[in-house]
Amino acid sequence: MSEVELEKLPYDPGERKRISEYPLNQRDEVIRKYLIRGPCQPRGHEFPKTLFTNKLRRFNPSWFDLYGDWLEYSVKKDKAYCLFCYLFRDYTENKGGSDAFVITGFDDWNKTGRLQDHVGEVNSFHNSALKRADYFMRPGQSIVHAFYKQDDAAKNEYRIRLNASIGACRFLLQQGLPFREEVIESVIQEVGHDIFCLLVDESADVSDKEQMAVVFRFVDNHGIVKERFIGLVHVKETSSLSLKCDVDSLFAKYGLSMKKLRGQGYDGASNMKGEFNGLRSLIMRECSSAYYVHCFAHQLQLVVVAVAQKHFGVVDFFDKLAILLNVVGASCKRKDMVREDHLKRIEERTKKGEMKTGKGLNQEVTFQRPGKTRWGSHYKTLLRLVDLFPSIITVLEYVEKDGSDAIKRRQANGLLNYFYTFEFVFYLQLMLLILGITNSLSKALQRKDLDILNAMSLVKSTKQQLNKLRENGWKSLINKEFNDRFDEVNTELLGCIASLSPNDSFREFDHLKVMRLSEFYPEGFSHMEQMTLEHQLGLYIDNIREDERFANLKNLGDLACMMVETKKHLSHPLVYRLLKLVLTLPVATATVERCFSAMKIVKTSLRNRISDQFLNDCVICFVEKELFEKVTNDAVIKRFQKMESRRINL
Repeated sequence: MSEVELEKLPYDPGERKRISEYPLNQRDEVIRKYLIRGPCQPRGHEFPKTLFTNKLRRFNPSWFDLYGDWLEYSVKKDKAYCLFCYLFRDYTENKGGSDAFVITGFDDWNKTGRLQDHVGEVNSFHNSALKRADYFMRPGQSIVHAFYKQDDAAKNEYRIRLNASIGACRFLLQQGLPFREEVIESVIQEVGHDIFCLLVDESADVSDKEQMAVVFRFVDNHGIVKERFIGLVHVKETSSLSLKCDVDSLFAKYGLSMKKLRGQGYDGASNMKGEFNGLRSLIMRECSSAYYVHCFAHQLQLVVVAVAQKHFGVVDFFDKLAILLNVVGASCKRKDMVREDHLKRIEERTKKGEMKTGKGLNQEVTFQRPGKTRWGSHYKTLLRLVDLFPSIITVLEYVEKDGSDAIKRRQANGLLNYFYTFEFVFYLQLMLLILGITNSLSKALQRKDLDILNAMSLVKSTKQQLNKLRENGWKSLINKEFNDRFDEVNTELLGCIASLSPNDSFREFDHLKVMRLSEFYPEGFSHMEQMTLEHQLGLYIDNIREDERFANLKNLGDLACMMVETKKHLSHPLVYRLLKLVLTLPVATATVERCFSAMKIVKTSLRNRISDQFLNDCVICFVEKELFEKVTNDAVIKRFQKMESRRINL
């Protein structure tokens, strides 16, 4: 019997095999792993109803509170199970306990008394299994531990060693080095069982393994919009069906429900964006309120690429730039020549009083190669070209005259001729202007706390600036691309969202549009709640407008925070719920892409064989440093003690 990977043990109790089917030498490890995880309790799930004697019945999530230490629910089978009886029924020769809560599953939702009957008397099998679980997780009570009783001094020394080890691990994790500690529970607690948005992207790591990064966007208890990294998932293929299965497994792992999803955001890749077969459509079949928003930053990139590729002069300009990078940037010697010549020019200008000196001024710069899909990096490259232009010309003249490679000499000659033309100067200044305007928008779109209303406002302002360029005579360079690209968000939905804006004392507030907005989320508002919302809107807007604390708010995020701060989210809960739904809609997938940057720091060519789970643990701690720093050493020690039996029990 092959060895079991503990991290891949199924979470849904309906998918588990019996303990007796695991290798004998691993059964204790399997039991301990399930006890550390705790019972599978998808509290946010919408439990289906079944007809019992003319009445519809379903699993009641309040039972999790009554029987929280053992009761489990299978989303796949719509049945309830007992964790303790499952773990220890096959562990001993006494095959006690009820098959309904171990093998077949319990689904008689009209017979709630069966839950208490299962617990039974003091000496019932269930309570015996509970004691076994307690002994299993408290090695200090075991006979084995009695042979290794330690005095208080030994325990204190042990605790000091543990704290020192944990401190070292913390430091290494913050640097992205290969040690791990769980922080994911903090993220799940922040999300709670509330609504959230799913942000997904995929990229290959240094071992050419395809990794899917998952980020949740949500509004926390203080009304603050947050985007938290959940983890990396190794995907064997990137088809939409495969990605959907991986997302389902991740949700099951953390007890999350697809029904709580209220938004999706991807980078626009074909396997994720397809209208019918993509991940977007598969998720919306399960949850119609999980509205898709194409990453604004990616749309912006597509716009600039489309505009540039339609003008031969611009294409030729960037082709020449690529040749320049090969001639100047491909050689360490020529890079040093550019750097040294630039430094020499700075020193000369400083002596003449033409340049100021001081802390942070005149830093060393290099001519960097732009990323293929990041037009922000093209902008930086052009800025460096202008800054280093005299030094670059000097190096090109050297290559043209004394270079050892004939091809490079010819390329240097061609570049020198091109750089002295009006065409080069014109396109350089033009692209600096256009990319400068769009770069400001790109940076703004990558902010984690940006809401979709402000994003559309920024897009509008950028379009206006570019239209001014067109009106001044450059009409052929800027066409209708922006209007074509930035229309993927439902226009009616955006119009309704605008009615919640706090700008100019809620000038855009529209009673009918707010009600229409609630209709976009049928799973968020029942018919009765929609009627109540309609009755409360007049009171809400009058109350808010009369409160001076709401007078100078600029965006939806500020409004949510102020409602929580003033406790008005309790007075107007349905309006606040609607506000959270709007804030949950994604703007860009920049947070997901930053996770891949962290992945490249953690998994390098020297550490290219670390396991997927180990990589995931390291990246989570590295990305979510804020939550990681809140995890106490005592919590780590407690988890460490539970992982297996220890000689010293603290």
